[in-house]
Amino acid sequence: MKRFTLSLITLVICLSAAAQFRNPLEDLKTVYKDKNVTFRKIDKHTWVGSGNAMSSETMYIIEGKDKAVLIDAGTSIPELDKIVKKITRKPVTLILTHVHPDHAGAAGCFDEVWINPADTVMVPMFMPEYKGTIKYLEHGQLIELGDRTLETCFTPGHTPGSTTFLEVGTDTGYSGDSFGNGNLLVFCDFKTLIQTCKDSYEYFSANSYTKFYCGHFFGVNFETLERIRLIQQMAEEALEGKAEGEPTEGFSGMNRVITRDHFRLNYNDLALKKERSGVVNMAPLPSRLL
Repeated sequence: MKRFTLSLITLVICLSAAAQFRNPLEDLKTVYKDKNVTFRKIDKHTWVGSGNAMSSETMYIIEGKDKAVLIDAGTSIPELDKIVKKITRKPVTLILTHVHPDHAGAAGCFDEVWINPADTVMVPMFMPEYKGTIKYLEHGQLIELGDRTLETCFTPGHTPGSTTFLEVGTDTGYSGDSFGNGNLLVFCDFKTLIQTCKDSYEYFSANSYTKFYCGHFFGVNFETLERIRLIQQMAEEALEGKAEGEPTEGFSGMNRVITRDHFRLNYNDLALKKERSGVVNMAPLPSRLL
């Protein structure tokens, strides 16, 4: 874990550049703030939480008439459950976009957590002390909150279990790190990422989803359908050998980066070479790289 924490420095540097301007989130009403997290109101029944440990790692409270969900749990936020209860009085369920420590760090505050089963392999590494009940999401699962419904959409690529939550009847989703926040780290094989982009673009377009709140949100860096198309193109060119990343001292084994249109695609060159030769890796990079 210590090595993993140290290796996050590069990611922080990459993402922190997005914070070097007036953050539009500052214009939203603050409903809670301490040294670890700030929660602000997006609308009457939706709040965004910005953590202070890992480049504004982001959480979202989605409240319906009967229930609420908390999407992601930051890095280190003591008593996050009590903080959330100060914001909504509805029963709250924790759901994760993926099992990385800057998104599952305070999961231990909750007796129950829902994850994509494909990320189960990372639980012992990144949630080793979790004592609650782990439940598993299904692709296409509907999470009913009363007058609001979220649809679970598996979007692997960043991790095998990366997940996007779509709010039914709106143009909005919550995608975590699935599409990179401007700086995508590819822990799966490129074929998986390419297929995710194809499937996501088709499904999102057909159902009028156009705006996605991401996992490190600075108020302006929404994910879009255009971004998903760009990621697909970059991944295809990388897999086919038409594009080679520049060397970088990256995050958790990421030693190459392709940059285009202000977007960074980070990967491990050895893993990509193996995939080009027919070896497909759907698991995260080995723990020795973390």
